Amino acid sequence: MSAPEATGRSARLQRVRDRMRQLGVDVLLLSHGADLPWLTGYRAMPLERLTLLVLPVDGEPELIVPALEAPRVPDPTGAFLLRPWTEDENPISIACTRIKAARTTRACDTLAISDRAWSTTLLALQSALPDLHWLPASRVTGALRAVKDQSEIAALQAAAQAADHVAAALQGGEIRLAGRSEAAVSVEITARLLEQGHDAVNFAIVGSGPNAASPHHEPSQRLIGSGETVVCDFGGALSLGGDVGYCSDITRTLMTGPPDAEIADAYEVLRVAHDAAVVAVSDGVPAESVDQAARRVITDAGLGEYFIHRTGHGIGIEEHEDPYIVTGNDNPLVVGNVFSIEPGIYMPGRFGMRLEDIVLLTQDGPELLNNADRSLFIVDT
Repeated sequence: MSAPEATGRSARLQRVRDRMRQLGVDVLLLSHGADLPWLTGYRAMPLERLTLLVLPVDGEPELIVPALEAPRVPDPTGAFLLRPWTEDENPISIACTRIKAARTTRACDTLAISDRAWSTTLLALQSALPDLHWLPASRVTGALRAVKDQSEIAALQAAAQAADHVAAALQGGEIRLAGRSEAAVSVEITARLLEQGHDAVNFAIVGSGPNAASPHHEPSQRLIGSGETVVCDFGGALSLGGDVGYCSDITRTLMTGPPDAEIADAYEVLRVAHDAAVVAVSDGVPAESVDQAARRVITDAGLGEYFIHRTGHGIGIEEHEDPYIVTGNDNPLVVGNVFSIEPGIYMPGRFGMRLEDIVLLTQDGPELLNNADRSLFIVDT
């Protein structure tokens, strides 16, 4: 672990412990999911074998890992103890011993556990530690992870710029659409993201014609025709300087021929809605107000029923995390939040369109991390 990484994680640990004290959480238990790599630099494999960071509000954290996984754990440099367990040991018992040690030093009755922990892990711990109060770890970590530090922002900027290059290749006609299957285009987008420095590709949605009206369409063998909208939504994880990897996520809509008036008009509504949402971003405004800004434009154009998802989601180690840009979330946005703005219009059985960028909230207001052209490009004519 480099010195900046160690310093950054030390600061995160202090913030976590301050939050634990504020909420009355005595021990935080981190298993599978993004909280663990965010705090330790170690991304656990999704094995059935137990991986668990036992973090008491006071005292030294201990990372319990399968012995065969221990070589993959970055050097903790004193940040936590490493406790490999062998196949003839019971890792739940090991974890309980650590938790009970914390209970001997303070009144300890509230534990928080990873939202992504296996249910078998939670049930085994609850059986071994009855009469304790349990909370999801996101109550502790969600708001903290939502405020990115400078190293995280740098990684997100690099990931967004890499995705921009692929979007530009689509808009410039370097990635042919018409006459190819959606799946083939998806494969090429994936390859280009990797060429641009991504360590992994999380998704590469390609939806054409009527399939573009399905926001999470799985690329199929359907051949892309002429005169169709093609929604390309893609992203992955990029590691900057040996970090755990931060995500990109961008959507651009293209046309394989000139759009008719209905599509052209709808896209102009979509673009205005996107811009209205970005303008609504400000320190202290409720997250839902950004969603409402985009939704108002589309509704006023008579297309509200065709905008069928939230306006955005936070992004970081995970593709989707706090803050969620959706009506009903009245939590205020704060400087350091990074999230998507992605309004869409979907006409079932006919066509769809979406425009998505990643936005960083700075002291001076919103900063777009994606800068690929936002026009409705006509390709393959």
